[in-house]
Amino acid sequence: MIDPKNIRNIAIIAHVDHGKTTLVDELLKAAGTFRDNQVVEERVMDSMDLEREKGITIKAKNTSILWDDKVINIVDTPGHADFGAEVERVMKMVDGVLLVVDAYEGPQAQTRFVLRKALQQGLNPLVVINKIDRENADVAACHDKVLELFMELEATDEQFNAPFLYASARDGYAMRELGDARDSLVPLIETVLDKVPSPEVQLEGEFQMLVSNIGWDDYVGRIAIGRIQQGQVETGDQVYVVGKDGKRTRAKITKVFEYSGLGVSQSATGVAGNIVGIAGFEEVDIGVTICGGLETPGLPFVEIDPATIQMEFAINDGPYAGKEGKYVTSRQIRDRLDRETRTNISIQVEDAEKGGTFRVSARGSMQIAVLVEQMRREGFEVLVSRPTVITKRDADGKLLEPYETIYLEVPEECVGGVMSALNNRRGRMDDMKPTGFGTMIEATISTRGLIGFEFELVNLTSGRGIMSHLFKEYAPFAGEITTRVTGTLVSMETGVTTAYSLAAIEERGKLFVGPSEKVYLGQIVGENPRGDDLPVNPIKEKHLTNHRSSGDGKGIQLSPPTRFSLERAIEYLADDEFLDATPETLRLRKRVLCPHERRRIARGKKTA
Repeated sequence: MIDPKNIRNIAIIAHVDHGKTTLVDELLKAAGTFRDNQVVEERVMDSMDLEREKGITIKAKNTSILWDDKVINIVDTPGHADFGAEVERVMKMVDGVLLVVDAYEGPQAQTRFVLRKALQQGLNPLVVINKIDRENADVAACHDKVLELFMELEATDEQFNAPFLYASARDGYAMRELGDARDSLVPLIETVLDKVPSPEVQLEGEFQMLVSNIGWDDYVGRIAIGRIQQGQVETGDQVYVVGKDGKRTRAKITKVFEYSGLGVSQSATGVAGNIVGIAGFEEVDIGVTICGGLETPGLPFVEIDPATIQMEFAINDGPYAGKEGKYVTSRQIRDRLDRETRTNISIQVEDAEKGGTFRVSARGSMQIAVLVEQMRREGFEVLVSRPTVITKRDADGKLLEPYETIYLEVPEECVGGVMSALNNRRGRMDDMKPTGFGTMIEATISTRGLIGFEFELVNLTSGRGIMSHLFKEYAPFAGEITTRVTGTLVSMETGVTTAYSLAAIEERGKLFVGPSEKVYLGQIVGENPRGDDLPVNPIKEKHLTNHRSSGDGKGIQLSPPTRFSLERAIEYLADDEFLDATPETLRLRKRVLCPHERRRIARGKKTA
């Protein structure tokens, strides 16, 4: 049995792509988790396919390393603010945080977000300035920026005096001072053991644990993961699940799991202070307390920031519905969304007025885009709307909407265009300063104005602009914002596109489809430079006559069509459009496919 004094629970927090998952890899190697001849993938903690493809952490995951007779439980958290709830809920499991900062970029928007959450919980940070071997790395400036951030976030004296280490996670070394030997991560492990306190728990008394994460096992079902706050638990124990409403449900523990390296091992006993998984529940959710006695009180759960955007999910009612996916009914879509809310506490689902349509609220469009991509890969077909912001009213009845702080790094020659775009979206500049590779802009903009801005930034900076954003506050409504000035080219037929018809359509605008692709009535096949929607026929064939041979016109040269990623497609949508997401294709379409019905609705709006 492990002595709680030999346990250290720590979360690793950082901005996207600052190297925390790579650092976890190297810590596992330094602790001898892998055999010398074992083939190990990069970023082993990124277990989801989407995480590997995007290079970001989406779900918080935990592992542990053994060092002499001590156990260090490590929780790898997401660095993107849209997945901030993953960070917030693990703060109750840990006793310290490892803040990883890029030596060149310094603390970024998401660093600020996750660090604020950690400091509010009273956790003491350890700072690792990573990538010190990177070209143009400025370690001294990065050190000062982190201290400025601590002051800005009102850190206590103890938090402000956090130890600093200097590392290159990729090369597997860390140093207490810049002149030290660059040979291993041992200094980092020793600092964690010295500076992170052991968990403050009670060995005696009834078992008590707050569920901070949910796992799944094909044999035992749902696994409740959390840190044992009091007592201990064994296989076969009778426990009570205390819901958020105070209701108690009895259950029997069937398995106790401990986390070591990349694996999960069964344990006879879970002791106070350790992070364990326990099974034996039909239903268990994040935020509930599992305790051993009827009178044992529930533990308070960390307050989660509210959702700021909302999107509609609807059943696919297009002509090609059911031809690519396995799950297409409203019941199947609702079940899948309900399942997501059990493990992702920042997502909320409610029924819309129209049948077969659901409103999904989340922290950002990136979070919902990841959910849609997961559903596609599982075989779902679903229609997704443009994101809309969740508004509120203050005590005086004034309409409020969410605002965000946006951080941009753009080339100097693109500053004018970016500033103009921010102004058009009713953004307000707070700060602007030159950096080594361009200009850093900090501005305040409504979440509504931010939707679709990333797509515009890519075009304005030829892909060289870097953007991150962070929720700031609810403030008075900003007024009308125009985020897309172009119209669309809408198919007026269902069938297969031809090069002959697309060549004529290309003169009218930019194409989203190529030849020999299936399209349907009401699908958006291109962009119209003017602001209105133009009906086109992309399936028209070139008929043969006595004057034209079958080979005539075969030399048609079309420009490559614009292909949207899922996130870009969602940002591009207008209010009267849907994204048709299936396992094989992404199609933009009108909400109402019939052109006569669309005209009737438009006339009704004008008379109203």
